[in-house]
Amino acid sequence: MVNLEWYRTFKAVYQTGSLTAASKALFISQPNVSQHLSSLEAYVGKTLFERKPRIAPTDYGKLFYTQVVEPLEKLEKVEASFNAACLKKKLPIIRLGAVHEYFQAVLSAKITAIDANLILSFGRTKELLGKLHKGALDFVVATKLTDYKNLVFEPVRQEIFVIAGSKSIDSTEFDNYIREEDWESGEAWLLSQSWLAYTTDLAIIRRFWQKNFHKRPVIKPYCVIPDMNIILKSLRYCSALAITADYLLDDDLKVVWRGILPMENTLFLAYDKTKVTSDQVKLLRQFCQ
Repeated sequence: MVNLEWYRTFKAVYQTGSLTAASKALFISQPNVSQHLSSLEAYVGKTLFERKPRIAPTDYGKLFYTQVVEPLEKLEKVEASFNAACLKKKLPIIRLGAVHEYFQAVLSAKITAIDANLILSFGRTKELLGKLHKGALDFVVATKLTDYKNLVFEPVRQEIFVIAGSKSIDSTEFDNYIREEDWESGEAWLLSQSWLAYTTDLAIIRRFWQKNFHKRPVIKPYCVIPDMNIILKSLRYCSALAITADYLLDDDLKVVWRGILPMENTLFLAYDKTKVTSDQVKLLRQFCQ
């Protein structure tokens, strides 16, 4: 069977007029060039080049060249475009850490749109930033700042926290208190309800209470669940309340109260400026917003 490389070698020798120049153009040795030509001549049964005193195509070699050069050049163009496409599709691998709930609610629908191969890690921000600092992650969507050296924190999203519950909860009494700006009675109604908490220290609930009532809440949670998705799912089937980011709510839940003042939290894109490229930062900045 004929070898395609024989045709490539024939074309290179014909165009350069030299075995040595052809070997350099093809990145093969001169003996290999001679071997390819001899094999092709044996296959077609004709002498393609006169070799003395210098190499030159025979009449049949000239005719043969006109027949093979155009198909060869077309094939080379196809090969070049295919290689370019493959190189273009070679995506960077990026290790991204995020809070599970935020990724599921906001980023999961966008993973096929980012020009990168993502390796994801989920966990609490403190744990993820520790991994980022040690080089185990490239980027983290962080809910708070740290003072680790070389870490940059760029704000990418603003969260607004609300008190949420099932649509079946009758909050008419509470709504009346809020409408009348009877904050003391409103707080008493809230304290009388069952609560689901994200952490045992009631960090989110405590922040909301300080923002709106300027005191710590006297709440003993009915259940502590360290997964906001499970908390929200549980709210559908009980009369408890919880505090969560408003973008996590679906049609089965309602906002019971947004507070006197909105409780906001900034999400940051964190990365080590000495270990990532500006293109990667731009890519992740767009992805995380």
